[in-house]
Amino acid sequence: MTVFKTFLKVLNKAKAPIIMYTVFLIFFAGFNMQTSDNSTNFVASKPDILIINEDVEEGITKNLIDYISNNSNIIEIEENQETIDDALFYRDVNYIIYIPKNYRQDFLDGKNPEIQIKSTGDYQSSLASMLLERYIKVANIYQNIVTSEEELIYNINDILENNIQVEITSKLDTNQLSKAAFYYNFANYSILAGCVYVICLILSSFKEEKIAKRTIISSMNYKAHNRKLLLSNSLFAFILWASYVLLSFLLVGNIMFTMHGVAYIVNSFIFTICAVTIAFLIGNLVTNKNAINGIINVVALGSSFLCGAFVPMEWLPDTVLNIAHILPSYYYIKSNELLKEIEVINFETMHEIIINMGIILVFAVIFIVITNVIVKKKRKIG
Repeated sequence: MTVFKTFLKVLNKAKAPIIMYTVFLIFFAGFNMQTSDNSTNFVASKPDILIINEDVEEGITKNLIDYISNNSNIIEIEENQETIDDALFYRDVNYIIYIPKNYRQDFLDGKNPEIQIKSTGDYQSSLASMLLERYIKVANIYQNIVTSEEELIYNINDILENNIQVEITSKLDTNQLSKAAFYYNFANYSILAGCVYVICLILSSFKEEKIAKRTIISSMNYKAHNRKLLLSNSLFAFILWASYVLLSFLLVGNIMFTMHGVAYIVNSFIFTICAVTIAFLIGNLVTNKNAINGIINVVALGSSFLCGAFVPMEWLPDTVLNIAHILPSYYYIKSNELLKEIEVINFETMHEIIINMGIILVFAVIFIVITNVIVKKKRKIG
């Protein structure tokens, strides 16, 4: 009980940094979610196309012009080079189609006449290019099969009018999952910084000369003392993790009540276990309280930047991600990113995430072994 009371006294002194890490988590997670709610919806629009036809407007040539006209906005401007170039430069036109002289007859004769184009190079011009390429591709296929122009036009129109019906079968709420991923990614910093700061502070406090001497002369066995200290620190880490989980229900929303939410919670719990072992290792290496803030910057901030807690993984260079593989935070954040892309939670879809969780636990075991070796050597020296 004495150990636990002392633990609470030290913990009370460390409440300000813990509150600060929590505020960071709430602020940045809330800011990100506000941004996500203002996402822009895609609205399909027709490209602005200018058609310069040097052929007779009949037969296959007329049909091509009609198809382009029905699927775009046809722009009428004066047909001189300067006006055309200005229209393209100022984006009054996205795409210009030059139909050459004798196009119709050359096409029917199988000469494959070339249609010249000019474009602005934006997404609207890409859509216009797709329209033109689709028509020409279908026309070339049927030109080798049918014998009359009327039949050729009929088959082209029949194919092009059969629009593909797209049915959305996925019920995945990507917006909510992105929120959850960002929240738990940023929690990497808050959990790690909170555990390292408090546990290092507590361990260094118990190593102070006066407290250490009182512990030695007391009737309590040092193993029992260490066990109670470990239990107290683990209890703090659990409460810290649980408070962040509760915050996620408030900030992220209903997705946390699904299997995806459970997976995020389990992944963060396993990472918290690893964070405790990291903190115990550092706490047994460092005795200077003044060095704790610097250590947090190296461990918590460093791993968060390298592993994608603050900047999305897809934006990080491959070199940085290769280095990040040696840190447990990488596997924790990688699992969070994978979870937002999984539609159905089952063993097959969770296979890589389960492996990542296992790797994090292996890291935890390694840190425990290293800590035990260090403590044993210090005891012999003492």
